[in-house]
Amino acid sequence: MRIVIAGAGIAGLSAALSLQAAGFSDVTVLESVPRIRPLGVGLNILPNAVRELDELGLLGRLAEVAVMTGNLSYYNRFGSLIWNEPRGLAAGYRWPQLSVPRGRLHSVLLEAVRERLGHEAVVLDARVTDFENTPIGEVAIGVEHRGATASRRHAELLIGADGIHSAVRAAMHPRDGGPRWNGFVVWRGTAWALPFLDGHTMIIAGDRGRRAVVYPMSRPLQPADPVLMNWAVARQAREGDVVDRADWNRPVEPGRFIEDFADLAYDWLDIPRLVLSADQALEYPMVDLDPLPGWTSGRVVLLGDAAHAMHPMGSNGATQSIVDGRALAGALAGHPDLDEALAAYDRRRRPAMAELQEAGRRRGPERVIDLADERAPNGFESVEDVIPADELDELARSYARQGGFDPHTVNTRASYLTGPVAAQRGGGG
Repeated sequence: MRIVIAGAGIAGLSAALSLQAAGFSDVTVLESVPRIRPLGVGLNILPNAVRELDELGLLGRLAEVAVMTGNLSYYNRFGSLIWNEPRGLAAGYRWPQLSVPRGRLHSVLLEAVRERLGHEAVVLDARVTDFENTPIGEVAIGVEHRGATASRRHAELLIGADGIHSAVRAAMHPRDGGPRWNGFVVWRGTAWALPFLDGHTMIIAGDRGRRAVVYPMSRPLQPADPVLMNWAVARQAREGDVVDRADWNRPVEPGRFIEDFADLAYDWLDIPRLVLSADQALEYPMVDLDPLPGWTSGRVVLLGDAAHAMHPMGSNGATQSIVDGRALAGALAGHPDLDEALAAYDRRRRPAMAELQEAGRRRGPERVIDLADERAPNGFESVEDVIPADELDELARSYARQGGFDPHTVNTRASYLTGPVAAQRGGGG
């Protein structure tokens, strides 16, 4: 079976590797940029996705370029601890949680795709613009190239992994409203700094109107050496802010916005100082996409941000994109009929991701910071006087259950790939 994937990001490359593992070798990934560069800042990959990367044989490579996150701690704006929860191996998962520069994860995936499917499997300067399902069971795919005439490709399956501004999604759902803004502006970047706390902790601090997220993405070469930190700060937009919902990564100077976070400086981590030490910040609106009534149209299917872009709450963006690719490959391998396979994938993934999208709009697990600010705006001596421990615990556990990434589910469920049947459909090559 000829498969074309629109988009060579985390979602598209993970899907290509999963399809290859399921027995599909005629896979082409079309990417709009003429040259792939290590863009973006940091990612947190949850254990449910790390399990999938491990089954793809990539955990060893990733462990060399990532940090195993051991704790996630939430603080109020005064730096008082609201809630701490173990993560990854420390939480009882069989797989770690990884904090990694996006470019390094992307490079590992790209290298693996070229090793396993061939260098020609990733085609650059090829932007998918539209598609048409044909009467003979193929998809005619519109492709644009810079400085060249647009072309048409034909495949038996088109996978739209082309991100939040997906052309495949737009062609599938022309009345979709596009990215939806929640009124917050986010600035992200990286900086080198000495480790804080135990060197394996991700922190989220702030109040109802502001957030700051910081976590390490590298290990020190020597005990006193700095490490690469990912940071992100967000606040509600104000009058005069110019927010372009189509511009996902606009470079700005950190000094332009840092005064709004100047008080988030603690003995153990000076967030404003960290932000100001960065060469630049990337600005973007906190947007997501509305849940869709369906992810398939004939022989076309969506995954990743094209299907379910979420607010950056709970580390589920790249995580769920990776899981999507594995779930789709598993459905294709487990159902000789292509239409049944796509329907099975849609049933398994779409309702759960719609729930996660809605949970993200309610701030997901970061709701604990809102509660602390609502109930104790001037701070607290003991968090249990403000939020009982069982309420905090349930907020964290319910979110994990919603997304199917609680320890029991991740550790015990069957693999998505339990035996390829691709050859039954002529898809083995």
